[in-house]
Amino acid sequence: MRFVGNVLWFVLGGWYLALIWIVGGLVFAFTVIGIPLTRAAFEMMKLSAFPFGKEVVHVRELDGKELSVTTAMTGTVGLVFNVLWMLTFGWVLFISYIFAGVLSFLTIILIPFGIQSFKLAGLSLWPVGRRVVAKEMAQILRKRVAEKKLAEMSKNINTSELTEKTTTN
Repeated sequence: MRFVGNVLWFVLGGWYLALIWIVGGLVFAFTVIGIPLTRAAFEMMKLSAFPFGKEVVHVRELDGKELSVTTAMTGTVGLVFNVLWMLTFGWVLFISYIFAGVLSFLTIILIPFGIQSFKLAGLSLWPVGRRVVAKEMAQILRKRVAEKKLAEMSKNINTSELTEKTTTN
């Protein structure tokens, strides 16, 4: 079903939206400092061309790194690049996806395409720091992050219980 959905999506306009991502990425590639935007644009282009069966995850879900000086710095640089993208190509893509989503919902039969369009609209404004992966991989990554957070919460609860016991004795 994913294959059929992706083919229909591509033929009915996904190629056009992916082309905007490519043009945006190439424009920023010429500026050398825009290389992070180029990478992000090409990542999102993959999703824009064939969205079914794929999800977007944050790079921190992939690398598992906690907030540090390095990750905070890349977060700051990513913020600057995301704002730059939003002010140039992001708003064009956002409006294009909203338009495609509304048209899809009007036809009723293409509502799944409309849902994908609205999902991509939000991503089109803020692409830096995101990676496109298969749905199955995204589920595994999110499970890993949830297990890590649960272990930290359990550790904090056990530490607070131990502190309460020592205080009462």
